Amino acid sequence: MNQLKLTMEQTAQRLISVGMDVPDFTMETYEPAEGVFGKFALAEQRAQGKWTVLVFYPADFTFVCPTELADLAAHQAEIESLGVKIVSVSADTKFAHLAWRNSEKLLEGVKYTMAADPTGKVSRMFGVYDEMSGLALRGTFLISPAGKLVTSEVNFYNVGRDMGELLRKLKANTYLDTHPAEACPARWQPGQKTLKPSEKMVGKVFEALNP
Repeated sequence: MNQLKLTMEQTAQRLISVGMDVPDFTMETYEPAEGVFGKFALAEQRAQGKWTVLVFYPADFTFVCPTELADLAAHQAEIESLGVKIVSVSADTKFAHLAWRNSEKLLEGVKYTMAADPTGKVSRMFGVYDEMSGLALRGTFLISPAGKLVTSEVNFYNVGRDMGELLRKLKANTYLDTHPAEACPARWQPGQKTLKPSEKMVGKVFEALNP
């Protein structure tokens, strides 16, 4: 195979895994903040130097899904302050997104982009499309401004996610983007001590965290 950049279709066959470059893709959207239809393009996010978090969920008008999207909305302001674009995604159409957002009271606070993937093309690329049901599993993916996938999490249908933990991961990843020589230990929060891996730290992590 030559060194030409992989097309979306070629990459989709391989699936995207952490550390890989994500190929450009577009999706039709419903934009609740403006009450209009639109389009999301990953290439535009890269051009603007912004992070992207994709939050896949099974379907509109279901049960666990609105609790997750409401939790995501509660963290929207802080997530966006990190330079992150939030995009929720399901196999529903943009029309279904509009109807669900405007009828489900749990979604009243949702102002972020709601993307439509009715063919499952993008869901397949990230490995969350369930061919048996035609729905997407609960997948969360963070894409860097350079277009690299840095975080991946997938839950089954019956387990909702904690968007507070997503926020923590976003804080860690955006911090490390400007401090590449450092690493964040478990449960790291901004302001806490990070690690600077070296031969001197081997077997001495306790001492590094507790000087």
